[in-house]
Amino acid sequence: MDIPLSTIAVVGLGTMGTGIAEVLARAGHEVIGIDISEAAARQAVASLEAATARAVRRERITEQERSDVLARFRTFGDLRAAAEAELVIEVVPESYEIKQQVFRELDAVVSPTAILATGTNALSVTRLAAESLHPERVLGLHFFNPAPAMKLVEVVSSVLTAPPAVAAVTGLARSLGKEPVAVGDRPGFVADGLLFGYLNQAAAMYEANYASREDIDAAMKLGCGLPMGPLALLDLIGIDTARTVLEAMYSASHDRLHAPAPVLGQLSEAGLTGRKSGRGFYTYTGPGSQTVVPDAPTPRESTATATGRTVRSVGVAGSGTMASGIAEVFAKAGYDVVLAARGQEKADTAKARIGTSLERSVSKGRLTAESRDETLARITAAGSLDAFADVDLAVEAVAEDLTVKQQLFGTLDKVCRPGAVLATTTSSLPVVAIARATSRPQDVVGMHFFNPAPAMKLVEVVRTVLTADDVHATAREVCVKVRKHPVDCGDRAGFIVNALLFPYLNNAIKMVEEHYASLDDIDAAMKLGGGYPMGPFELLDVVGLDVSLAIEKVLHNEFRDPGLAPAPLLEHLVAAGCLGRKTGRGFREYARR
Repeated sequence: MDIPLSTIAVVGLGTMGTGIAEVLARAGHEVIGIDISEAAARQAVASLEAATARAVRRERITEQERSDVLARFRTFGDLRAAAEAELVIEVVPESYEIKQQVFRELDAVVSPTAILATGTNALSVTRLAAESLHPERVLGLHFFNPAPAMKLVEVVSSVLTAPPAVAAVTGLARSLGKEPVAVGDRPGFVADGLLFGYLNQAAAMYEANYASREDIDAAMKLGCGLPMGPLALLDLIGIDTARTVLEAMYSASHDRLHAPAPVLGQLSEAGLTGRKSGRGFYTYTGPGSQTVVPDAPTPRESTATATGRTVRSVGVAGSGTMASGIAEVFAKAGYDVVLAARGQEKADTAKARIGTSLERSVSKGRLTAESRDETLARITAAGSLDAFADVDLAVEAVAEDLTVKQQLFGTLDKVCRPGAVLATTTSSLPVVAIARATSRPQDVVGMHFFNPAPAMKLVEVVRTVLTADDVHATAREVCVKVRKHPVDCGDRAGFIVNALLFPYLNNAIKMVEEHYASLDDIDAAMKLGGGYPMGPFELLDVVGLDVSLAIEKVLHNEFRDPGLAPAPLLEHLVAAGCLGRKTGRGFREYARR
């Protein structure tokens, strides 16, 4: 049966509650805002007034419509005001005791047919429902912050929830212009269940001094296209909130990847909870500010310990897409480039690929015909590594196979002049093992470009325990000259991006294995709730399931964490030859070209 939801109460008028109230009031619902704090209630009204005033200035609503929206929002300081509501959404602090008290009091106030929804993203909806006199009407309704802008709403059913209640709030979410995703009751649900594990690993990476906060955040924004870096996002969410979510996730999963990184506890206990306190992983101009100010860990411009070697010419080894892209990047930046492959025909084909790429840039107005011709003229195609005899920097971009790379570096060691810098673009193999294939491991550094190299701004610069200071400096200086953003990494599996990205992808696969959510719902949740440019299964099919499995195995072998073991479903698909878009079938099927 249809359950009318014309009057809705929102309990808790913090940032999230106020945002939900705005969405409901602007959609035509009568909204009863309830908070024990008069200041919070006043702030909620002021926020709605400011938001609707902006909408009028931008001509999205009229002044009359604004007046109607404001008239539909009333605030109170007592739960008894919810008596007339057909739906109550609580967004009080993440505490069983507080939320259970709210539900017990609501039982005595609202109609027996009213639906009670919790906005929790960490606590058990089933446990909260069990405290209610009518557990069948209790469910989860998880909006994302900021509620007016974010499209995703997770509708969470417990084993006790009645289907009509689920149908009613699902319909409500759609009427609000949101995308509802139906999920079962477990901590974190879909979006936060995947997001917070990733955020936790980023915090642990920072705590281990593996990379700076700036480099971790830049790597994930530039390497994955994310709207925010993980540490900046933790500051926005609230470090204490993240710790609470992770504690709940760990208590259910016992997965070490969900055990809160100690730094989260230390910052929380110190009151350094992120933007709301004015300091977390970063320091802000004041509580509630989003403006970062320099502090002790902020990198200084004068911290360079060495000057790089002079680089005028570059050799790129390989004939694939990555090699062609890297050669194009260096040639565009004015370097003389030797592009060497196994045989002149392959080298010529690789150079022709660059010509096609440059022509595309010309047709889109990004490059002049003159610049195209000058860039191509700087590239010499060669059928042998012997052509690297005079280059100042040699960059390999061949198959991701340790033996193949070691053999190539053995050849570079013989061919390249003394003092030349030798760089590997490996994304997962130990750089030091490649360096040891030469008689000059101090000259070897990792330069992990991202695909497509001409478009992607990130380069992970990987120094081993043997890399010379001036070689490391050379790699960073060259990155800047070719207009890339270098981030420093130590020589361990996955570096920054893959070490954080692939456990997240692996956990998404496990969700499907456990029949917790569908591919489509998980992809939608991460795009709409996390702002990801692609869902995890879209990305896996693009990367290639065989490539993804290889990286998962490297991470698992390096860190020996059971939570990093490749999901069996991934292994089965690879064994069946379902490798993603390149084979026409991976997690999804694709039309063959």
